[in-house]
Amino acid sequence: MQITRLAFGLLLIAIVQPNPAAHADELVRFDSAVTKPSPFLERKAREQGVTLPQAQATHLLGYLSRPEGDGPFPAVVVMHGCGGIRPNTKTYWPQRLTSWGYVVLVVDSFTTRNIDNTCERYLPDRVFDAYGALDFLSTYTFVDARRVGLMGFSAGGIATLEATKAEGNEQFMDRKFKAAVAYYPVCAPHEGDATVPTLILNGELDDWSPAERCRQRLSHLSGKGPPIELNVYPGAYHDFDSPYVTVATTAFGHREEYNATAAEQSFSSVRAFLDKYLSK
Repeated sequence: MQITRLAFGLLLIAIVQPNPAAHADELVRFDSAVTKPSPFLERKAREQGVTLPQAQATHLLGYLSRPEGDGPFPAVVVMHGCGGIRPNTKTYWPQRLTSWGYVVLVVDSFTTRNIDNTCERYLPDRVFDAYGALDFLSTYTFVDARRVGLMGFSAGGIATLEATKAEGNEQFMDRKFKAAVAYYPVCAPHEGDATVPTLILNGELDDWSPAERCRQRLSHLSGKGPPIELNVYPGAYHDFDSPYVTVATTAFGHREEYNATAAEQSFSSVRAFLDKYLSK
């Protein structure tokens, strides 16, 4: 009887508290978001007597970190670059963001897909990874789901901009991000407005993610959408915020190099930006 009561008590706790407080750098599992067919497609399918294929979610891994305390805290979803999760995205940025008071979920888009890198191609599914992470974070009581930002690096920066562009897949998602930060993304020059305030950070000498493409994008803004800010750092190359590339290296024909001055300036800009748009 005593064992039965104990088991019942544990079951009750599990029901009442489905998401116990996560520990720093906890490995978590969740699914990518899926989109429902538009009303137009559903209507055409009914008219034609056909069944639309069901979109399938992808099982994903992530790393969850949080500040001390009960919260609820604002949060940031982090998207890694084309080479996968590196120390900058798995360690340095989560430590930095949690010290600023943010819950952090680093999304691993590659492991469950058996992908090594996407440096010579683009993986559009990562937009849905980002929204799956947002849905997952919203289940935690220590996260304020109304104050979640999206942050990406290189290819993850591309996914960040794609996930928050006007008339993109965001319109099909139930939950929305509140702000976006993209480090050295390859901007789509003819893309226009964003759906949320956006900060883009590029190195002037970056030959992988040219700053000029981002300048061109800003020239196509309507002036009616949320602000998009572009910070371009003189003398800085790709990965300028990554201390593990203190010695310049070449990846896929492109130079990567840490730049302490640009990095520190960008950290100040990112913190001020997140404070402005996620603080309330």
